[in-house]
Amino acid sequence: MPPTLNIVGAGHVGRALGRLFAGRGVFVVQDIKTRSSDSARAAAAFIGAGTPVAGALRPADVWMLAVADDAIADVAAALAQSASPAGAVVFHCSGAKASNELDALRRAGASIASVHPVRSFADPAAVAAAFDGTFCGVEGDAAALAVLLPAFEAIGARPVPIDPTAKTVYHAAAVFASNYLVTVIDAALRAYQAAGIPADVARELARPLATETLSNVLRLGPEAALSGPIARGDAATVARQHAAVAAWDGPTGALYDALATATWDVARRKGSARA
Repeated sequence: MPPTLNIVGAGHVGRALGRLFAGRGVFVVQDIKTRSSDSARAAAAFIGAGTPVAGALRPADVWMLAVADDAIADVAAALAQSASPAGAVVFHCSGAKASNELDALRRAGASIASVHPVRSFADPAAVAAAFDGTFCGVEGDAAALAVLLPAFEAIGARPVPIDPTAKTVYHAAAVFASNYLVTVIDAALRAYQAAGIPADVARELARPLATETLSNVLRLGPEAALSGPIARGDAATVARQHAAVAAWDGPTGALYDALATATWDVARRKGSARA
């Protein structure tokens, strides 16, 4: 029999991973506990396995804590008192917190780790259907990783060891690459609309610029991908744009200024690479 898995917290990440572990026979999903009975039942239905639990969970070989970042330490402390973690592997899925958030469970005899899938989980069904090749930042106890690395590889993950002391910077990288990209595109779409372009047309105008630029950055690197007025050294155009954007919308003008400052640095690196 595969090892048993208890899931604590079954939002989008917990559900997607639970479905993958159960569907590929990596773990036997045993108990599922969330903040409400309804959400636990919904999670079990999505995963296709597991028993929704309102009270204490049964002992398990592996525990997955897919709870909010700031709740990890408190949940770990509670489980250390109420569960039987000695000899078990416990991991959380946060990209922002290191495995030492689970120290209460380590002191109770568990091996601990953190495994952070580098994906957007807005649509857990879609993620579960196309998880193969997903990079996962991993760190923690050797005994825990000895169990978790082959388990995640069995569902198609590509584990990448990370430095737990730099976990916050690691997670900030993901925020830049995902969340703040949304913010920048939002600014572009609102600026197009401020110029009188309908929202649906604005998205089509932004689409080739955004997709081609992202492709170039990932293919060529940021210095080679940079184009536009700053890459040309056209400070006058940048100043005019900043003034116009600030006059239209103050916060967006401040964002433009901050991004321009950072982009001048990329342009300097671009020039140094040519020299």
